[in-house]
Formats: sequence, structure tokens, C-alpha cells
Amino acid sequence: MTTLTATFFTGTSLRSRFEAFRDQLAENASKRKVYLTTLSELERTSARELQDLGIAPSSIRQIAHEAAYGA
Repeated sequence: MTTLTATFFTGTSLRSRFEAFRDQLAENASKRKVYLTTLSELERTSARELQDLGIAPSSIRQIAHEAAYGA
């Protein structure tokens, strides 16, 4: 028995899929930039300033991740 399976997307053009992909890449790059900027700023902060802010040095990466990608 032979089965034919269609593997095309109905209702979406190649152009619209490419634009959605490009937009997703831009959004990911933007979030990554926020993460790296936040991480860099917190890593440059002195231990005394971190303590005043109530931030443990071990939680810097988690805080940067939450700032960029949400909780």
C-alpha cells in the first residue's frame, strides 16, 4: 500500500516564514545583549555594593538571566 504525505505549509509563504525566523533571531540577539550587559555590570560591581543591594555574588548569573529572559 502506498501513502502520499504532503509536507507543505498551507497559508504561509516562504517569505513570511523567513521574516518570522529573522524576527526571532533579532529578538534572541536583543535578549542576549541584555543578559551580557547586565552580567558585565554586576560582575564589575564591588562586593560591598552587591552586599548593599542584597545580591550574593553566586546569584549574579541568575539575576542577569531573569533580567533578559524573565523568571
